[in-house]
Amino acid sequence: MTSVLPAYMARMDSDDPARALELLVPEFRFHIALPGREATGRSKGEFAAYIAGRNAIERVHKILRHSCDGDLETVYGMVIESGKAVGSFLSAAVVTPDGHMARYQSYFTTTYDLIDLPE
Repeated sequence: MTSVLPAYMARMDSDDPARALELLVPEFRFHIALPGREATGRSKGEFAAYIAGRNAIERVHKILRHSCDGDLETVYGMVIESGKAVGSFLSAAVVTPDGHMARYQSYFTTTYDLIDLPE
């Protein structure tokens, strides 16, 4: 199985986050839980709308742990904004045999870190 989540997050953090759409199947389904709101969709087009509505700031997803088991891939890490850790995330994706994301679920919190950010 191809590792897709690190590539997806790198594209989301880039100057052109819409390139992340290249990694999704057309019938992509997602659920993203953020403090105070959630985003859910059932298509690549709905995810494109989510990307278009994101606040464009200097943001990096620093992956601290990565795992694959069959078609399920998971990552845990910290979100760094303008050089400062602002929260942590736990994300999972169902990955197709050709390395595309079919489903994605992510939880982001600013109040709890499962693993401390390395110094």
